[in-house]
Amino acid sequence: MRPNRSAGGLGFAAAVRFDPPASGLRGSLRVPPDKSISHRAALFAAMTPEPVSVTNYLDAADTNSTLAAVEQIGALVQRRGAGELLIRGCGLRDAHESDGPIDVGNAGTLMRLLPGWLATQPGRSWTFDGDSSIRRRPIDRIADPLRLMGARIDATDERFPPFTLHGADLTGIEYPMPVASAQVKSCVLIAGMTTAGGTTVIEPAPSRDHTERMLAAAGAPVERDGNRVTVRHVDELGLDAIAVPGDLSSAAFWVAAAVLVPGSRIVLEDVNVNWTRTGFLRIVERMGGIVLGDLEEHGAFTPGEPISELDVAHGPLSATTVEAEEVPLAIDELPLVALLGCFADGETVVRGAAELRVKESDRIQTVVDGLNGLGADIEGTDDGFVVRGGTGLRGGRISSHGDHRLAMLGAVAGLASREGVEVEGMDAAAVSYPGFVADLDTLLAR
Repeated sequence: MRPNRSAGGLGFAAAVRFDPPASGLRGSLRVPPDKSISHRAALFAAMTPEPVSVTNYLDAADTNSTLAAVEQIGALVQRRGAGELLIRGCGLRDAHESDGPIDVGNAGTLMRLLPGWLATQPGRSWTFDGDSSIRRRPIDRIADPLRLMGARIDATDERFPPFTLHGADLTGIEYPMPVASAQVKSCVLIAGMTTAGGTTVIEPAPSRDHTERMLAAAGAPVERDGNRVTVRHVDELGLDAIAVPGDLSSAAFWVAAAVLVPGSRIVLEDVNVNWTRTGFLRIVERMGGIVLGDLEEHGAFTPGEPISELDVAHGPLSATTVEAEEVPLAIDELPLVALLGCFADGETVVRGAAELRVKESDRIQTVVDGLNGLGADIEGTDDGFVVRGGTGLRGGRISSHGDHRLAMLGAVAGLASREGVEVEGMDAAAVSYPGFVADLDTLLAR
């Protein structure tokens, strides 16, 4: 059965019901452009003095906040067609002060990466603000290293937005990160580009490396030695064009749906398979899911992003344990691991994922509460969850809590459940995947 959108007419409704289909999901899809890379494409193009062509840019709430932000600080953005942009940046050292606060909306990536660049601008200040969810997300993880480098940050209650950043001539540091985080790593590396001696970040475990790859593509001296990443001084960046691949985090919802719904077989085209993003696919494979694709070799590092077709089919699942070292490479997809665990034989455990508690919502608590409400046997821990599976889900009602990933999780849960699921706040999916319901219609069509 197709999703019922009668509550709100065309497009997304405040509450949308998703029922198990009479037969499986079938067909091929091109998933939305990668959200993480789209953010970085706009930011790095804005740091570059010459025009940069960006193709396949994600047109969604979060990434549009990034375009608005770079325009606010001096970049010119020409929208040339669907996903096609020409960005004329202001150069690495000439960001403009803005007339009012930079509104990041719901975009945590923007809130954490842009300060790394603006911190390098001495004598200038910017205030950052966002929606109610952003105002609950702490910034101390970027504030601490930026302060060590010489920037000043005045934050609400010393750790929350709104906050004001005062740029300075920064000093390079060697920064051991307390928690693996691609956003924090990116902030520090971007700030380190202007320091005389360079800057090194030491990760406790590998995290997404899109920033390092884009820095390398733009001509910045970047070195990786195990979990040490170093960037050295650069006068200006140089980029001609950036092509954004399909988003694996968006594809993950269809991977989960195809694995869970009997009779399914789908193909996902041109998906980014950077090894620092494929942790979820490797977890699915370990659980017995059928996912075929040309995944990048672990540890690879090139300026470009690898892409592949993913061929996914339904199959029985077994429980698994996700340890802390795997978490950074699957952080956004861990709620889907909880969903898969409901249908897998045995006990699925995720550890070391405390970062989920400071996403758009407390994703550990909201996933646990939401899935329990649908008939799951799941309990939260301080840094993860435990799922006792094998019985699937009854169905019912789940709230997105304004979190785009929880909205889509609820939709997939409905497709795999026995009685269907009504997702309250399905419109939150537009933050990263405005066409989610339409793409589902495509996979359900016969």
